Amino acid sequence: MAEDGGHTASKRRAGFVALVGRPNVGKSSIVNAMLREKVAAVSSKPQTTRNAVRCVLTEGEYQMVIVDTPGLHKPRHELGEFMVREAEGAMERVDIICFVTEAGRRMGPEEEEIVCRIARLGVPVVLAANKVDRLRDKECFWRNIGGIAEKLRPAALVPLSAKDGTNLDVLEEELSRLLPDGDFIYPEDVLMDATERFLAEEIIREKIFESTEQEVPHSVAVVAEEFKSPDEYPEMRRIEIRANIIVERAGQKGIVIGERGAMLKSIGSAARLEMEARFGHPVFLQLWVKVKPGWRRSRLEMERAGYPRR
Repeated sequence: MAEDGGHTASKRRAGFVALVGRPNVGKSSIVNAMLREKVAAVSSKPQTTRNAVRCVLTEGEYQMVIVDTPGLHKPRHELGEFMVREAEGAMERVDIICFVTEAGRRMGPEEEEIVCRIARLGVPVVLAANKVDRLRDKECFWRNIGGIAEKLRPAALVPLSAKDGTNLDVLEEELSRLLPDGDFIYPEDVLMDATERFLAEEIIREKIFESTEQEVPHSVAVVAEEFKSPDEYPEMRRIEIRANIIVERAGQKGIVIGERGAMLKSIGSAARLEMEARFGHPVFLQLWVKVKPGWRRSRLEMERAGYPRR
């Protein structure tokens, strides 16, 4: 604390924190729980997150820009390579890494490779063991987490559950104390560094993940061809969105549309309701399903779908 003209000035702290780990360990769920609001797309299926997304947590004298990253995995196509580049790029541009693993799960070869890569970066690390609500064997937990901790030498180890909120306050405290001194990066009322168009695409894609099975969700991209909002056009009374749902095969198109359009209608209705709650305006949403064979393996089609080469 410093005294200035009779006023007390606190030293602020601010910085970037990357949440990294294997697919489906609960990184996006942790982000949503920490911010106490749904900002990241989540589903029970792995690889829901495709882009590194910045979410902003401002509390008192510190601001934490949390970068939610795609799960690190061995890519099998151009989209997978894009996702891995997003995660790796985020790790190299942050002040702190929060490595998220699943409590009680043994460290496999892929996870060990991630751990070694993080250790080489020389960035402060907090180890977060998520899903302790599922844990039945505490000895198993400490036996498995010990190998990761030995390699990472984390500044803190936090067993937690994003689902029931266990130790989320501890995680926030441990991360915040590692933040460097500095002014806030974003205005205090900013919650997420993303456009409403991007958020609309993510909401639609999340509803597809929730509604379809097997290979369909991972073969889908969503492109908002048109997004007009009363915030930009005061004469409008609602947000108007026209979006294309891209799939790889005709059979997938049939699944997304459903019998007599029932599936597509259900996806659109769920997406519209969430958008209206998020954006604060009525939403008119039009969805079209298009087949682009092998789009995940084509750099050109990837860029058209909103996944540019970095």
